[in-house]
Amino acid sequence: MSQYRTFTAADAVEYAQRFGGLRDASSLVTAEEIGDGNLNLVFKIFDRDGISRVVVKQALPWVRCVGESWPLTLERARLEAETLTEHYRHCPQHTVKVLHYDAELAVMVMEDLSSYRIWRGELVQGRHYPQATRQLGEYLAQTLFHTSDFYLHPHEKKARVIRFTNPEMCEITEDLFFTDPYEDHPRNDYPAQLEAEVVELRNDERLRNEVAGLKHRFFSHAEAHLHGDIHSGSVFVADGSLKAIDAEFGYFGPVGFDVGTALGNLLLNYCALPGLLATREAADGREQRLQDIRTLWLTFAERFQALAAEKSRDRTLAWPDYTATWLKKVFADSIGYCGSELIRRTVGMAHVADLETIQDEAMRIECIRHAISLGKTLIVAAPHIDNIDTLIARIRQNG
Repeated sequence: MSQYRTFTAADAVEYAQRFGGLRDASSLVTAEEIGDGNLNLVFKIFDRDGISRVVVKQALPWVRCVGESWPLTLERARLEAETLTEHYRHCPQHTVKVLHYDAELAVMVMEDLSSYRIWRGELVQGRHYPQATRQLGEYLAQTLFHTSDFYLHPHEKKARVIRFTNPEMCEITEDLFFTDPYEDHPRNDYPAQLEAEVVELRNDERLRNEVAGLKHRFFSHAEAHLHGDIHSGSVFVADGSLKAIDAEFGYFGPVGFDVGTALGNLLLNYCALPGLLATREAADGREQRLQDIRTLWLTFAERFQALAAEKSRDRTLAWPDYTATWLKKVFADSIGYCGSELIRRTVGMAHVADLETIQDEAMRIECIRHAISLGKTLIVAAPHIDNIDTLIARIRQNG
């Protein structure tokens, strides 16, 4: 058995030749390292004609942007590969396909998505994919329903919760979402002009109480097998198609976390558009984001409810009115987690291109200020917003 080593481009080519599933493996000749994240090496593997055919991804044993002082378990590579494989079982049309996985090398080979574009980049450019939010809602409904208590036998569900326990990656989420932004923490990173707004976050007792509840539910509500990081940078889009990638944060947690993270990234773009596009285009784009939010939630809720009516295996949970009651709780959770995504992406360590690529510094700060304000509003108001129209009205009221 081979021992772990960090791949070079040549290693990635050789590995893809062995495990890429191509009939003519020798046609794979070059690799390009394309990873722009903090946790992994990612190589596109090209054939003799310069066409990208497969992707090789290897987990690094530390956080890339920090270095060896922040070590990470390589077990996350297994969790990612198995999460994507499980999600592919239930929603192959919207999940990247894993072709091969090696636990010792913490490496996997995946289908190539070169004909797709990263959704966040397209949103930043003002490009709209009409099908994307409906397809993302379908992905969330299929993957979260089929890994929940509605569908799985209790014995199988409990065994999977154990298998997909992901303490190190969950700790990153727990800290970056729910702790760091509300403390004077060295990992936080925000414009000095916003110090007053950030101090308000730390001192708002009602907000801190709601954030504590969100974190507690993230700790303890093992409702379904989450993607765990389903933001617009973890989604690829093409005309008529969408694929989820990057699931190393996968674990069993509250359904509203995945839904809320997806909603939050649409709202980050909503807040950023005045700094990215001309006035008329920005206004139109913001209206589209609000409709995208509506479509995403309604698709998820309607499809989950339909799946529950058709396929729930537990006789008690199959009671006709229960799914609708439970989805109201999920909706409130989703709004809270949506708000926490807005704050952690502005005050915390991990930022987004939507805001970071705004060229006018004064406008960028105003867009970040809006995101912080909206995030705070949604976290506090979440228990009192009972439908999607009320949510959209509250977003409009915030500016």
